[in-house]
Amino acid sequence: MVSQFISSHKVHLLGQLDFNFPEGTHAIGRLDNHSEGLLLLTTDKRVTKLLFESKTPHKRTYLVKVRRYVNAEALLQLQTGVTIIIKGGVSYTTPPCHVQIVTPPANLFVGGSRQREDLPYTWLSITLTEGKYHQVRKMVAAVNHSCVRLIRTSIEDITLGSLQPGEVREMFEADFFRQLHINCAQ
Repeated sequence: MVSQFISSHKVHLLGQLDFNFPEGTHAIGRLDNHSEGLLLLTTDKRVTKLLFESKTPHKRTYLVKVRRYVNAEALLQLQTGVTIIIKGGVSYTTPPCHVQIVTPPANLFVGGSRQREDLPYTWLSITLTEGKYHQVRKMVAAVNHSCVRLIRTSIEDITLGSLQPGEVREMFEADFFRQLHINCAQ
């Protein structure tokens, strides 16, 4: 599914979910069609600017399944910053971020393409405060690993929790802003 309601391509859209979205609903911080997980939707046009364009960094956490075992050197590189290529072919060094190896998540919804479980994999938890285009995928590629599965599990204090693909959870506006650590009075 793509993170939009309208597309000229034949893809699964948010409007196909079994939910009556209010007029003007839009996604905050998109997921590409190869990623999964938490997607925030709102009718408040201020939220994207307050969350992703402010001077205050806001954290996003991802579960990332990569091919092969990640060694201590690669883990340290990810934690301290790696050079990736961003828009316009520019080299960019990512700022330090929180990265750790985690045990394979239990009871995680089945998703993504079929993967050979007989090959070695490592699950990482990566928390960033920025979101360059395909940044997580580019970061793990920079340390010679390929991203097999990418799941956004949280944005600030709003978590995916037990939500399954296609499920929608409504929140009160005050809770939404409080858990995102943004001031709705701006």
